[in-house]
Amino acid sequence: MAIPGNMLSLATEMIDPAISNWTALTNCTLSKGTGGRNGDGTLRLTSSAAGEMQARTAAPYQITSGTEYQAFCDASGATVPERIGLRWLNASWATISTSWSVVTSSASSSWHRISVADVAPSGAAFVHVVVSAMTPASAGVVSNFENFFLGLPIRTVGNLLTFDAESLERDLSGWTVESNGTLARQVPMLQWSVDFYLGGGHMAALTVTAAGNASIRTTEKPSASPGVEYVAYAYLNPPTSGSTTWVELRFYDASDVQLQATRANLAAPGTGYYRQRVSDVAPAGTAYAVLAAGITGASAGQVVRVDGAVIAAATPLREGSVVPYSQASFERDTGAWTVVSGVATLARLTPWGTDGLEGSYALAISSATATTSVIRSQRFPLGDGAPGKTFTGEYGMRVTAGGWTLTRTIRWYDAADTEIGTISTPASAVPTPDWWYLTVVGSAPAGATQAAIEWTLAATSASSVLRVDRVALFESLPIVEISADDGGAFVTVTLRELTAGHTITVWRVGPDGSRTLVRGAGGLIDGTTLTSDVLVIEDYEAPLGVPVYYYAEALNGSGVLSASRQSGTVTLDPGDPQYAWLKDPGNPQRNARVMVARGPDWQRPIQQVEHRVRGRRNSIVLSDTRGGLEGDLVIYTATDDEREALHWLLDSGNVLLWQAAPGHGVSDMYVAVGQITEARGGGVATDPWRTWTLPLRQVDMPTTIGVAGSASRTWQDILTEHATWADVLASYATWEDVLFNRRL
Repeated sequence: MAIPGNMLSLATEMIDPAISNWTALTNCTLSKGTGGRNGDGTLRLTSSAAGEMQARTAAPYQITSGTEYQAFCDASGATVPERIGLRWLNASWATISTSWSVVTSSASSSWHRISVADVAPSGAAFVHVVVSAMTPASAGVVSNFENFFLGLPIRTVGNLLTFDAESLERDLSGWTVESNGTLARQVPMLQWSVDFYLGGGHMAALTVTAAGNASIRTTEKPSASPGVEYVAYAYLNPPTSGSTTWVELRFYDASDVQLQATRANLAAPGTGYYRQRVSDVAPAGTAYAVLAAGITGASAGQVVRVDGAVIAAATPLREGSVVPYSQASFERDTGAWTVVSGVATLARLTPWGTDGLEGSYALAISSATATTSVIRSQRFPLGDGAPGKTFTGEYGMRVTAGGWTLTRTIRWYDAADTEIGTISTPASAVPTPDWWYLTVVGSAPAGATQAAIEWTLAATSASSVLRVDRVALFESLPIVEISADDGGAFVTVTLRELTAGHTITVWRVGPDGSRTLVRGAGGLIDGTTLTSDVLVIEDYEAPLGVPVYYYAEALNGSGVLSASRQSGTVTLDPGDPQYAWLKDPGNPQRNARVMVARGPDWQRPIQQVEHRVRGRRNSIVLSDTRGGLEGDLVIYTATDDEREALHWLLDSGNVLLWQAAPGHGVSDMYVAVGQITEARGGGVATDPWRTWTLPLRQVDMPTTIGVAGSASRTWQDILTEHATWADVLASYATWEDVLFNRRL
């Protein structure tokens, strides 16, 4: 599988089909091994004698001095530990220096991640990726490597911390000891999923100096805003399953005074690596946030490891949900949920990873007797204009012991915290087995500014247990919305109330019932994994003047249909029939509407071989299949801006989509454009009109090209990668390069 942003070719990354893109550097011979995870092939190093063995990429890769780069791979070696490096070269390919990772803690035959990052030094123009197996005792020692990456650092989108603080692949500058310990970088033999590219090699290792509490914190202080909920998390590796390790989200004012600290303890099931989350709303006066991690009641010499640190603005678990993350996911504790009446008890389900729909924990409701209890949330502000709007309360529930009868309720409150109405469902049994999403729907009455979720739960037997997770309260919007933008010639499709983690396929359906896959960021949306409950698609390949609708199917992890969506019909207005569109499917910002001077006189070439038979009048002709349409499209540009826009569209040489208004006898067509001619009109020299001749050759629709750009890439992501906005300007040639993160 191709790693996004990889400067290495797929063959170099996967070691398939051969090892020709790699060469021995020191004390080893190379061969192609088997048993890899990213394809079967592996780079197999066999030592020639005692001593360190190294191999590198055969070709150097062009880089920019002063820019940070990352390299990683997966390694397997039962005899000696490994490391990975970036070997910097000048413009003459002479070695300047090598940036090495820390050596793995020990040898391991299991696949484990090794990674390194560093800023290209002054004078560096090229780089090699180098792997090393440390000091075999003799000849014949074998180490394997695969799943290689070289490129700009891969980091969590939306993380307010820099890549270096998140991943520790470069150094420890993003962290500092706060109390009772020493800090170092280590590379434990940790196996990440082969396609989890945020999982690196280095971890921060806090070694406790004396018995007691110990902690570290980020040195970075990303800006934070009062009233905004933030979520923070990191992977923790506790020294024992009984250790109390934790992450803590802290808020400070502009004078560096701590205003609030919210801690979440890890309920570790063992001594593995577990992601622990914590969240809270920044209080008044907040200027920035800090993430801390540590251990309570440690013994001297114990080690806690930390990796993958993130501070980000919390996103609702359902689009528009007013339930804070801390009350919706139960990652820290039971939140503000209370037992209004009855014998039920509330607890965060432990240990980590036992069960849940989101995160690593769930709310556990237990009743010792077959009686009724009432559970209620805090009051959630509904936002402006709530009265008259319809809201949905939604939550996942799972019965794990006994049985339950449930009445679902929304309670409405005014600005004075006075209850002004309720909406409830009839009592019904919570379905079993497995997780079920249950809902209650109602309209907010006049004066409503807040709402609370309430469950009336009747246990049908003693010792009944119910688990709850992923709680949401949101305005009930259409599950499918569709709109046409005639000016930009595209259709926006919004699909709601989907399930993150499921896969989805989306088709555009024509008047004759024919289905065409719709393009998304990763290519055609065909079994694409959902990362959110909402999917927004801008379809720039929708036909002009033809009614279409959209149909989508989502499948769960077992391949069972979990949701389907069908839109209404929409038609894009083609406008003036003298104009047509030339579109770049992968870069819609380049699309251009052009005035047609003359349509093509189509030709359809064919490959033929003629055999003249002696003595026969007619020859024998062998023909291949006749090719697609070929011809010259002649168009006008009337202004310099139109001329420059057309050059911008054509410069890439990408396959384009030509769309003309219905009635011209030409269907939408994907074309390759050959050598173009830009001719003047023959008038005065300052006349901006140009006549263009575009040789078109019909080709198939590109299937792997995704719509470039990321809706989740923010200005904060750009700034955290640079010291100042001036550095941003110096790093990119155009704003398009900023969008696509294409640095100079």
